[in-house]
Amino acid sequence: MHNPLIKLLRSKIYTAIFLLVILLGAGVIGFKILSQLSWIDAMYMTVITITTVGFGEVQPLDDSSKIFTIFLILTSVVVVGYAISIITEYILSKNNFEGLKQRKMQKKIDSLKNHIIICGYGRNGKQAATKLLAYKKPFVIIEKNKDIAEKFQSELVPFVIGNANEDDILLQAGIARASTLISALPNDADNLFVVLSSRQINKNMNIISRASQETSYKKLKLAGANNVILPDKIGGDHMASLVVVPGLLEFIDNLSIVGKSNINIEEISVEQLYDTSEIKTIRDLDLRNKTGCSIIGYKDAAGEYVINPEAEMKLVPNSKIIVLGRPEQIQTLNSVYNIQY
Repeated sequence: MHNPLIKLLRSKIYTAIFLLVILLGAGVIGFKILSQLSWIDAMYMTVITITTVGFGEVQPLDDSSKIFTIFLILTSVVVVGYAISIITEYILSKNNFEGLKQRKMQKKIDSLKNHIIICGYGRNGKQAATKLLAYKKPFVIIEKNKDIAEKFQSELVPFVIGNANEDDILLQAGIARASTLISALPNDADNLFVVLSSRQINKNMNIISRASQETSYKKLKLAGANNVILPDKIGGDHMASLVVVPGLLEFIDNLSIVGKSNINIEEISVEQLYDTSEIKTIRDLDLRNKTGCSIIGYKDAAGEYVINPEAEMKLVPNSKIIVLGRPEQIQTLNSVYNIQY
């Protein structure tokens, strides 16, 4: 969105240009009629009069031409002066506005903690940002294309304009305070460099990287990526699965995890559900009766998953559960346990 002041100044610039064109046309026609000059000479006389450069006339002027020239000079002083002042004000205001907007954006970024950094706002970066927005997760996008950044940045989508391969840009995005980094750059070498740099700066953050080639998978893992995603491989597997188990894939596709009012699946830490000073089991939690949601997965503190856990599974500290339910049941769950995102 454009600043209203910038819009107003732009309209004034159009007015100033229109007045200059009228002044130029009136001068040419006036000299042509009053002094019987050729079109070229009339244009020349008009330009040197308006710009007050002080060159000599192409021929001596009679009284009527002199009076016309006086009025042309006086009018041009007003019109040209107005045009110069408006153009100068526009340039200064635009620079000040852009600088103010960037400082305001950086101030917001500096206030973030445990946020997510997305490197690259291409196809994968946009999808990641959309999902994070749905979950109201704070994030910052690093994008080197200034036009893309200016087009999409807003209060909800903050951008840092620059190359994610540079440590200064990563620090500007708050990498030292971030919880997760998503490297979604189109080039595997760039992603590798970002992962290496990010891991050196923040050894505890979770790093997720995109990869185009399967040969890059191990390199990115060695560089420090916790997870490496190959979009083409996932897409191919998905299409093949639609042939092998079409009904199952159709069901999974209909499980929504994006959007505020139509979420079907949630991952919740057990600390959000009860006081873990006294260990409870899934049966003790009685989530099904309280909210209608079913627990379909359990992730222990070491990161190991258990699919369809038993009712006697103990919910130990630092573990998580994956719940499945209709959107209204998920909303009930969030309401009963006061879960905020």
